[in-house]
Amino acid sequence: MAPAECEATYKVLVLGDSNVGKTCIVHRYCDQTYYDTYISTIGIDFKQKIISLDGTPIKMQIWDTAGQERFRTLTTAYYRGAMGILLMYDVTNQESFNNLTYWLKNIEENASPDVIKVLAGNKCDAVSQRMVEQDMGQKLAENYDIPFYEVSCKQNINIDKIFLTLARHIREQRSYQQLTEREHYDSGQNGNITLDLKSRILEHTSLKEPWKCTC
Repeated sequence: MAPAECEATYKVLVLGDSNVGKTCIVHRYCDQTYYDTYISTIGIDFKQKIISLDGTPIKMQIWDTAGQERFRTLTTAYYRGAMGILLMYDVTNQESFNNLTYWLKNIEENASPDVIKVLAGNKCDAVSQRMVEQDMGQKLAENYDIPFYEVSCKQNINIDKIFLTLARHIREQRSYQQLTEREHYDSGQNGNITLDLKSRILEHTSLKEPWKCTC
């Protein structure tokens, strides 16, 4: 499938502390490969993948960001224009979970208020090393009203699902924005708004469904 045939390009950032598996999840999703060795990302990198979103070709442009403190100022420059954010922690690292409040605040301060967020707890296959229980991630996600999955890059658990969730929600958000813009235009022309936009968009979206983690 050639890039020119794609209907849209969705820019997605992968955020979280160093060594939670951000680079690993990007490679697993885009290249279907798993690297068992850890190499720290220097600054920022990105990969692209063309997917079929319910029959529509979409280009996913996925930006892999460095989690180290010294690169965080650089990372914030890439928030602009991001349509989706995959926020990650490591279920075997309590500190990476505790630091999610920092990342969520950073997103609020730098990203668009309409950006789609999904929370991922990586390394769910490491049962004996687990420090963060699944219900802790679920509760945090519910507090922020965002989807949540536990994933495993090593075992390829929920990797495709989490990016497909991001893509579908980005499409739904874009559709809602386009309807809103059209209604604003029509209201300016006709003097009134005749459609309940939110009801219309919810009739054709999974956003009204409750989110549950699967692993």
